[in-house]
Amino acid sequence: MDVILDPNQPATPDPVMDGDQKTFMKDVVEASREVPILVDFWATWCGPCKTLTPALERVVRAAGGRVRLVKIDIDKNAQLVQQLTQMGLPLQSVPTVAAFWQGQIADLFQGALPESEVKKFIENVLKVAGGQMPTADFLGEAKALFDEQDFAGALEIYATLAQQEPENAEALAGLARCLIALDEEEQAKNMLDSLSDKLKAHAEISSIRAQIELAEAGRAAQSQMGSFEARLAADPDDHEARIELAVALNAADKRSEAAAELLEAIKRDPTWNEQAARKQLLKFFDAWGVSDPAAFKARRGLSALLFR
Repeated sequence: MDVILDPNQPATPDPVMDGDQKTFMKDVVEASREVPILVDFWATWCGPCKTLTPALERVVRAAGGRVRLVKIDIDKNAQLVQQLTQMGLPLQSVPTVAAFWQGQIADLFQGALPESEVKKFIENVLKVAGGQMPTADFLGEAKALFDEQDFAGALEIYATLAQQEPENAEALAGLARCLIALDEEEQAKNMLDSLSDKLKAHAEISSIRAQIELAEAGRAAQSQMGSFEARLAADPDDHEARIELAVALNAADKRSEAAAELLEAIKRDPTWNEQAARKQLLKFFDAWGVSDPAAFKARRGLSALLFR
């Protein structure tokens, strides 16, 4: 596991530092032959700098040493600024952030960007350098641990990522899945409820929320499964009972059987109760995910019924 997640390993050097005109060649130009170097040109009187610099620091530190940040106060390094301006670097206004790679300027931007845009900028710089943010590595490791049912280990990685990148929907969804697997469904629900509308609309977050809602409804329905089956035996057109039975079957992890009941209800009366059976099936699809075999088979069945 990477050092960022292991408190027993020694801390890595801070990738954020203050620079000046005396050390610019060593800290920026020469160092950029090993890793990309971001240079944050700022000033104490610059309002936007006060929001941009902390965002830069957070994203750079989250990169785990794959990129470094050197901060240059333009008022204290006027000679350096003059030299760089003569070389074509636009330093007439701050903040200005220049990315150096292999001794050359690879990219730059001016003005205060949101943290999400700062992350995209750094990701693009790393691509130029043939690398990537460690997020993908950590997500892969967390998923592997989850698949091995090491839910506590996966939770640790997802939680760290979610703390470092509060808008990372994949990390948040993984965190919620781990909490559910560890019987902390209420905590998962509260965490998801606290997210922004934008994150709630993300496919993975929406899927987890649907899973929780179905689980809650399923627990209530499971206790009456025998009753639903008896009602259907007496009246096969009792669509309410069939839909409730499908919810109970889904809660019992019998996805194919649950989908089959809903498809039967749609076949018998597709418009009943404002297409309640079809809407319930779509909830199943949202919760199961697009790659689920039961969802794939049921989608084909639904299409056959709707377009016959």
